[in-house]
Amino acid sequence: MLAMIQRPTFDEMNLSTGKRARLHRLMYEHGPANGTLMLLPIDQGLEHGPVDFFDNPVSLDTEWVLRLAVEGGFSGIAYHVGLAEKYQRPYAGRVPLILKINGKTNIPPDDEAFSPLTSSVEDAVRLGADAVGYTLYVGSPRQDDDLRQCNDVRRACERLGMPFIIWSYPRGSAVKAKGGQDSLYAIDYAARVACEVGADIVKLNMPKWDSAKASSSPRPYNTMETTDLEGLSKVVKSAGRTLVLVSGGSKESDDDMLHKARVAMEAGCVGLIFGRNMWQRDWDDALTMSSKLHELMQRYGQ
Repeated sequence: MLAMIQRPTFDEMNLSTGKRARLHRLMYEHGPANGTLMLLPIDQGLEHGPVDFFDNPVSLDTEWVLRLAVEGGFSGIAYHVGLAEKYQRPYAGRVPLILKINGKTNIPPDDEAFSPLTSSVEDAVRLGADAVGYTLYVGSPRQDDDLRQCNDVRRACERLGMPFIIWSYPRGSAVKAKGGQDSLYAIDYAARVACEVGADIVKLNMPKWDSAKASSSPRPYNTMETTDLEGLSKVVKSAGRTLVLVSGGSKESDDDMLHKARVAMEAGCVGLIFGRNMWQRDWDDALTMSSKLHELMQRYGQ
């Protein structure tokens, strides 16, 4: 087994006082509270529409998800400004907020993916958020617009002391032609881009090995058949002094979900951002799974 990569410290990340204070609340005062993160995103209503709530209709009630965040011991909840305005106030201080400040629907194709701003870093400060989330589509033909918008957000985060989390997602026909958006090449590239453009934390999908697609990846990725742990460890190294979160994606079995969580922590990630894998479960099942994740993550604090 590979030795676990040591995550960068706040000093190594060169964080301002405001960023340090907010990240400390997220990482050491909520959730596992041992220097790791266990986040609950519910931004899918904008990104996917109401369809994601059909598996567990009660999850359409945002307050149900907020109660899950409290009782499940999550480090924070991530959602858009409309939900934050309408639901966050009774939970202020009880559930740290990550305000997702850009987004799009999935109605148009992803060939030229771009997520415009839906709110601002100033909104995040006003709402008492401890971080902002920004989706960057790496490889999209719209990346010129995306990178300029991302830079404006980064500068506002620096000015206001707000941690900057990038949802770094490979997208576009060029990515599909080079092994696909879940290939090691694409995820590794997305991790490095997030570091280079100034993310404090990057949210990534787990890279997947697909022998049928791998040959179309650029060298040397086309010959790099890796285990889950080897692939993700490579990605964490490419992220440098940017902390890495692993996304849960669509709902998986208990065993697959716990495997992904274990690999993420052994690879040196700071934590997990599991949404549908939590709130698409019924209440008791979700609390049982959150308890299992807590137990697992207690082994990887620092």
